[in-house]
Amino acid sequence: MTVRNYTNRAYLDALEKKVLVYDGAMGTSIQNLNLTAEHFGGEKYNGCNDYLVLTYPEAVEKVHRSFFDVGVDVVETDTFRANRLTLGEYGLGDKTHELNKAAAALARKIADEYSTPEQPRFVAGSIGPTGKLPSADDPDLSDLGYDDLAELFREQAIGLLEGGADLLLIETSQDILEVKAAITGIQTAFEETGISIPLQAQITLDTTGRMLFGTDIAAALAILEGLPIDVIGMNCSTGPEHMREPIAFLGENAPLPVSCIPNAGLPLNVDGEAVYPLEPEPFANAMIEFVEKNNISVVGGCCGTTPEHLKLLVDKLNDNKSPTRPSHSTPRLASGIRSFNMRQEPAPLLIGERCNAQGSRKFKRLLLAEDWDAILEIARGQVDSGAHALDISVAVTENDNEAGLMRTVVRKLVTAGIDVPLAFDTTDPEAMEAGLKVAPGRSLINSTHLESGREKADKIFGLAKKHNAAVLVLTIDEEGMAKTAEHKLEVAKRIYDIAINDHGLQPSDLVFDVLTFTLATGEAEYIDSAKDTIEGIKLIKAEYPGVFTSLGVSNVSFGL
Repeated sequence: MTVRNYTNRAYLDALEKKVLVYDGAMGTSIQNLNLTAEHFGGEKYNGCNDYLVLTYPEAVEKVHRSFFDVGVDVVETDTFRANRLTLGEYGLGDKTHELNKAAAALARKIADEYSTPEQPRFVAGSIGPTGKLPSADDPDLSDLGYDDLAELFREQAIGLLEGGADLLLIETSQDILEVKAAITGIQTAFEETGISIPLQAQITLDTTGRMLFGTDIAAALAILEGLPIDVIGMNCSTGPEHMREPIAFLGENAPLPVSCIPNAGLPLNVDGEAVYPLEPEPFANAMIEFVEKNNISVVGGCCGTTPEHLKLLVDKLNDNKSPTRPSHSTPRLASGIRSFNMRQEPAPLLIGERCNAQGSRKFKRLLLAEDWDAILEIARGQVDSGAHALDISVAVTENDNEAGLMRTVVRKLVTAGIDVPLAFDTTDPEAMEAGLKVAPGRSLINSTHLESGREKADKIFGLAKKHNAAVLVLTIDEEGMAKTAEHKLEVAKRIYDIAINDHGLQPSDLVFDVLTFTLATGEAEYIDSAKDTIEGIKLIKAEYPGVFTSLGVSNVSFGL
């Protein structure tokens, strides 16, 4: 789990003891109450379920109680679409904080009433999607940037925190890049309020097992598990029958506790209304199977699930003990679509370097001409030739807006469906972050070192931690490029200590480039350079077996 100083970690403590059960559908439960426009505060707000916590809280309270009455452990706040953007569609954007705080306080009051020492009850602050899709090629759907989205989630989270939520729940997420922005915004809310509670992130997959833009479950895990979340899972979209394969994957591979909160089956269109056909018995049986067969820690119901669905699930679960999770994850990079093991078999992981303005005259020419179609052809050619990742370098003297160029190129690659991870090859931290904020996958930062001390390295490792990126590090310190095997190890030790102990990265987040020197100089100090490179690799891997190494082999013959 995430190492964080929680102000309230009761939810995680309970999760360590038993499988926790969430409530069922808020939306369809409210629909079943047959409320009138007056309950919503007038015709203008009719259908804005979130607003009920202010206009008619009795309805929301009735739904919460209906699920606590059948024994669930957790209820979600009535705030699924309660961010400033979606509330703004009803002219309610200025009520964002008030509404979220009131919703959490209402659920908190009821949860406390039902809590006992034997069964504490919890409030999950529900945070749904904004309706924007930052990974999309559509200018209307992607017109809000990463920082704008993070701000929307920050504001909503503050209200939920101040209202007394026990955890925050990012749910029904269709765009993995929006999930990353939400996590960033929520971390800011934790810092601003001084309140830090667990964070659960749930994506939604279609019947093919992918998110809206093609992200599969392995890529989603690679992208999210290194971010500051405590539980990972899935909800909505389908019933349990279409979740079997991705849930099995998470159950086998995710070190974090896994949640599964499906609909009551795929919806059917009956007289223009969505009807969810899965009855309580088969729903509960599927959930029990996921717990027992796939080690799922959190279960519950989404659209169409009623108190009857949840009562049967609670009865069948009978306080199952919390399952054991895998102790380690598989180190992966990922595009927004699929993941790649960093430890390839057969080795090595290959990084294509033709999208590099420093190394390719053709790419530089196309970049300055803004010939994006030709640039995409270069990228596709490298992928077709077997590249597992693409190195992106856009620094050119003719254009001093490197961050802007990086943002544009990465967006073009992402929206065109280039499905391999990206490596941001730049010395400018601003350009690195620009790339990280538009790349939905798990990327590689190329690179950092200690040539000017640790100040810049601290910035890079901070970015890597914030965005869950791996980092390529060079064995260079204040004395210059390390030439002997012993000096290479000495620099590696300093870098490792800063990255792991000061910034909280994992050993597998580091890729050490121990430097390869040309044999063409004829100078005495380079006669043993090839041997020292090989010995340096051996020493570093012996000292830190969890790290990776990189080698620019072509440097050996430079000048020959």
